[in-house]
Amino acid sequence: MTESTAPKSEHRTVLLRGGDVHSPADPFATAMVVERGHVAWVGSEGAADAFAGGVDEVIDLEGALVTPAFTDSHVHVTSTGLALTGLDLSAARSLAEALRGVRAYADAQPSGGVILGHGWDAARWPEHRPPSRAELDEAAGGRALYLPRVDVHSAVVTTALLDLVPGVTALAGYHPDAPLTGDAHHAVRAAAHQAVTPRQRALAQQAALAHAASLGIGTLHECGGPDISDEEDFTGLLRLATEQPGPRVLGYWAERVHGAEDARRIRGMGAIGAAGDLFVDGSLGSHTALLHEPYADAPHTGTGRLDAAQIAAHVTACTEAGLQAGFHAIGDAAVSAVVEGVRTASETLGLARVRAARHRVEHAEMLTPETIAAFAELGLTASVQPAFDAAWGGPDGMYARRLGAERAATLNPYAALLRAGVPLAFGSDSPVTPLDPWGTVRAAAHHRTPEHRVSVRAGFTAHTRGGWRAVGRDDGGVLVPGAPADYVVWRTGDLLVQAPDDRVARWSTDPRSGTPGLPDLTPGAALPVCLRTVVLGQTVYLRPNE
Repeated sequence: MTESTAPKSEHRTVLLRGGDVHSPADPFATAMVVERGHVAWVGSEGAADAFAGGVDEVIDLEGALVTPAFTDSHVHVTSTGLALTGLDLSAARSLAEALRGVRAYADAQPSGGVILGHGWDAARWPEHRPPSRAELDEAAGGRALYLPRVDVHSAVVTTALLDLVPGVTALAGYHPDAPLTGDAHHAVRAAAHQAVTPRQRALAQQAALAHAASLGIGTLHECGGPDISDEEDFTGLLRLATEQPGPRVLGYWAERVHGAEDARRIRGMGAIGAAGDLFVDGSLGSHTALLHEPYADAPHTGTGRLDAAQIAAHVTACTEAGLQAGFHAIGDAAVSAVVEGVRTASETLGLARVRAARHRVEHAEMLTPETIAAFAELGLTASVQPAFDAAWGGPDGMYARRLGAERAATLNPYAALLRAGVPLAFGSDSPVTPLDPWGTVRAAAHHRTPEHRVSVRAGFTAHTRGGWRAVGRDDGGVLVPGAPADYVVWRTGDLLVQAPDDRVARWSTDPRSGTPGLPDLTPGAALPVCLRTVVLGQTVYLRPNE
């Protein structure tokens, strides 16, 4: 990819030509003009000649593909950065390997302070158990260590960290010989994160944002809250994102709203909604997702955090204040509580008013035909993570162990959601699963349960335009005149129109249909390489030596 040596300016006009531009305005487009941070024109190579003399910069795409930038609709930026720069156990294949990783990392760190780790998953280990406190105390050399499970809904810690949290043994969720959950987990997490210096935090945030830009992500939905981070972390991230070139960050703060004063305070923090990880329940991996029937491998139904009345009160207060509401809900009983609560709010305020607010539900994994229909009726956006199915789905996966094969096969029904008209927004929940937008689309198109698969085009739309719609904007995530110029240039192979199976009408995959193609996302195929990421007309990532 080559470009002119035009001087850089904040609002220069740029012509990109000689590639493929993924745009519904022209399915055969090869060129695009960007002016004042917005798409000004999309069209053919021949027509591009008319613009070439009047622009500040011409970029020869040399056959590259241009698409809208991705939006990751559920991210924890600071934790992602700490995982990128700290102790990452996601690749550990056994308990013994994880303990070796802890030991090596602790030995390499200066004394003092708290060691932060991430990513272990005992469900993948042959031992099928987490490390004990004694094992961690030995591996960490007596240091304070906070080590959350991959889903971040439970954690193992060392004795030295517990000593920093007076009264922790009396809190709900404290287990002397098992991972901490609930209030005990939140208390030790707060203590661990308080040990992170402002400089460490800023460096972690910068690392996460730079990594996102290198993957073609133009927008991140940060999911913060008092049970997850703190206000300084949240507001500092939003400030950093406006001060330095990089992906835009839109923030959700997960705190209940009781009235206009609460809404004003949350909006004053820079949040666009009192949503995100406002917990109705926990996670399947930690046995804290709230179920109607007991787990297959535990004699209980999980943990509820909010009931339908509390959900209704929050949705009502947010809607009246013009603030987006939303909840974390994974188990079927948690999703049912959300539906009941939002429906109650709609009976108070009117269905049209609640639908217009575009409230959202994060994860929404255990759905039924009835709750899917309710999502459509109530205008709820499903903010979902296809990589969860890739990691834990299938007949031998964690979902099947927790729920049994029959219930596990109902999880993450993306095709049914789309058929019902429920808006989908894709994300990663990073660092729970990595930032990986093309891999996310591939996971949705090749869902482990075939009837839940969607086309690559539908998955791509959910990871681009869907993220914009999830924040109430219909003008982004697509390359048409007037749209924000958030785009990515990719090196990739042949472009295809990929359907989930033969039931899709043949015309849609015929070139004569005019359906824009996308990269081959067949499992095993090489994923596209990001060459350039642009946000509102400004380059925020340029691949070295390109």
